[in-house]
Amino acid sequence: MQFFKLASLLTAAALAAANSVTFQSLDNIGRTIYFTPNAGLAQISPVKVPGGASLQVTFPQGWIGNFYSVSDGASNVPGMLGEVAFNGWNGITFFDVSAIVNPNDHSGVKQLWPAGGASPVSGCEVFPCNNAYYLADDVQTKTTTETDLICTLGNGNSRRSVEEVETPSFKRDFVVGRWAN
Repeated sequence: MQFFKLASLLTAAALAAANSVTFQSLDNIGRTIYFTPNAGLAQISPVKVPGGASLQVTFPQGWIGNFYSVSDGASNVPGMLGEVAFNGWNGITFFDVSAIVNPNDHSGVKQLWPAGGASPVSGCEVFPCNNAYYLADDVQTKTTTETDLICTLGNGNSRRSVEEVETPSFKRDFVVGRWAN
């Protein structure tokens, strides 16, 4: 009997600590989200986010990788990337929006932030801005102890209202465990 109680508690704790990104469409364009894991990590199937809707995607424990969106009817070409590293060093979630692959994508991934708070925020409502990766050695990675993030897609007004707050950013090498100078 105690085994079942313990198993139930562990299952509940695992579900409570699930990693997720809620994709929020800010316009009427449907999009497919494609996920690219780091080598050796679990694949995540593409998901469809209807225009004006939200969709939550759950990620495996310790998942590191990126995602991008493709608008309905467009070619599958990576654009702005949302990059995440869940359950990293000390349980921290690392995240950022990257324009390195395609800085001309102005209708895909826009902003990324912790679901339980308004900051820190990576990305821009309007690109270009100084809050996204443009070069490989930019210092733009944000951190949170939360495991649930919000990602906006498309053009429109975000429901997020935040004062500008100075938050620390980190080099990508730190995120992937290469923190030597």
